[in-house]
Amino acid sequence: MIRVTAPTEGRNPRTLDLDLLSTRDLLAALNAEDATVAGAVAGVLDALSGVVDRAAAALAAGNSVHYFGAGTSGRLGCLDAAEIPPTYGVPATWFQAHLAGGPGAMWRAVENAEDDFDAGAAEARDAVRPGDVLIGIAASGRTPYVLGALSTPRCFTVLICSNPAATADVDVLITPDTGPEPVMGSTRMKAATAQKLILNSFSTAVMVRLGRVYSNLMVDLSATNAKLRGRRLTLLMEATGLPEAEAAAALAAADGELKVALVTVLAGVPTAQARAALITTEDQVRKALVLLTPGA
Repeated sequence: MIRVTAPTEGRNPRTLDLDLLSTRDLLAALNAEDATVAGAVAGVLDALSGVVDRAAAALAAGNSVHYFGAGTSGRLGCLDAAEIPPTYGVPATWFQAHLAGGPGAMWRAVENAEDDFDAGAAEARDAVRPGDVLIGIAASGRTPYVLGALSTPRCFTVLICSNPAATADVDVLITPDTGPEPVMGSTRMKAATAQKLILNSFSTAVMVRLGRVYSNLMVDLSATNAKLRGRRLTLLMEATGLPEAEAAAALAAADGELKVALVTVLAGVPTAQARAALITTEDQVRKALVLLTPGA
């Protein structure tokens, strides 16, 4: 008998015959388990909401969000942090990922690195400033590296794990109950899927709160390649209804700044006035439009 230390390490009674199933039925069984994850995440949205607001306030004040994790959990933090700057045009310092074992652990498992409490604590002491938000990610909620980082007392701390019985000393505990994995202990499956959903929702909601989204459009993307330059043009066309040639001209007049072009067209004002309104409203498109067209 295997000693079970967390729900994620338990044996799943619904998948005892995985190795006896046809390939199609095997995939269906895995998919059925995956289908339970979104419901588990829905159960933690109240807790996540408060973290979103706290992180948005921290970033607006010049602070950062830090993800700390090991293995799959840490890699998902790295993925989320890496995708925010190009998608929303924010500095790389806003979201910082820390992976047990260092950058090399992104590609090759460094299994013993997750057991180093002191390494997590030291990295947090070096990287995290007062006022930052530190989010630990650990399927079981017991990873020493992550708990070491969370022992940093000078910041707002959050733990995301799939262990409802976790008792970490943090400001907010987010515990989607994903239950035992289809393959016992393989937390790269449901627990990791829950982590990905939570991180996606968290960082996206933070960007929305900070005005990096207008309607459902990513109006602060960094247009660093041809695809993204095309997307920037498409976003302006979608938001304003302009034909391609007129949208391109509006972007050129705004020196390629999508938000400026957007406010210029929607408010019907000169580019300089649109840019000034965005500065006044801290780069918030909707607030700039209200300022320029109060009766609309």
